[in-house]
Amino acid sequence: MAPPEARALLSSHPDKVRMLVLETDDPHPETQKEKGSFGDVLGSLFKQAGDEHQPQLGIETLMHYVIEDKGGRVPKVEEIGDEIHAIMITGSVYDAHGDTEWVKKLMKFIRDVWIHRPDIRFTGICFGHQILCRTLGSEIRPDPEGKWEISHTPVHLNDVGRALFNLPGDEKKIHLHQMHLDYVVSAPSPGSTSLLKQDTNVHVWGTSEHTGVQGVYIQKRLFTTQGHLELDEKMVKRQLESRVESGSLAKDRANEATERAHWMHDGLLVAKAVLRFFHGDDDKVR
Repeated sequence: MAPPEARALLSSHPDKVRMLVLETDDPHPETQKEKGSFGDVLGSLFKQAGDEHQPQLGIETLMHYVIEDKGGRVPKVEEIGDEIHAIMITGSVYDAHGDTEWVKKLMKFIRDVWIHRPDIRFTGICFGHQILCRTLGSEIRPDPEGKWEISHTPVHLNDVGRALFNLPGDEKKIHLHQMHLDYVVSAPSPGSTSLLKQDTNVHVWGTSEHTGVQGVYIQKRLFTTQGHLELDEKMVKRQLESRVESGSLAKDRANEATERAHWMHDGLLVAKAVLRFFHGDDDKVR
């Protein structure tokens, strides 16, 4: 069972997990015409990740739009059936530190699922990463100097990050597209909220020059990323254009970031790691 408005990308793979993508934004109109919603984009990426993984890993994607200001609806925990194994929350232009009504409802939904469905694993991208961390007790705030982290960016990994991404040899970084001004100040602290037991191991798996918390990992429960695994060159350029048009990003800063939009990034590698997390293949990482 899933929210009645949910759409699906089905799979015939015998060993599959079912992921519910909560869409918290709309893509650029041109991207929407070419690729569909963010749920469609992510569903396709995760299918590619599963098909190319050795061994292959199956995934089935359900999509549900939650922005109530634009006709969406935040689901209720009782609508999430036993066949849902994972929940992903997408990026968004909305603030994860704000008190928009649907954002507060989303946080309540996360809390309810965390408490009543310990079998479900969470992941989130950018806004999704931030709102999950906020629900678990972190503070989210804009960069104090108004600096954006945008386009192709190196992310430096610790030992947990290297284990999650299965990096070869002594490789200690990946690259992802970024698109954010807000950031997670510090990872959720065990014992500071009733959602995390005192003995919970909460890991920050990577950092960048701009952002100290590029992702958070909790064994069998949470694997988030500040960077966007789903963006490609066209999508990055369109997102930059939108932010310049809205007045939130200076044109010269966007032009500089546009020059890196075509650089190779590790979105597929990250999708494979999150998919292994969904399947429980990395449960040994504590």
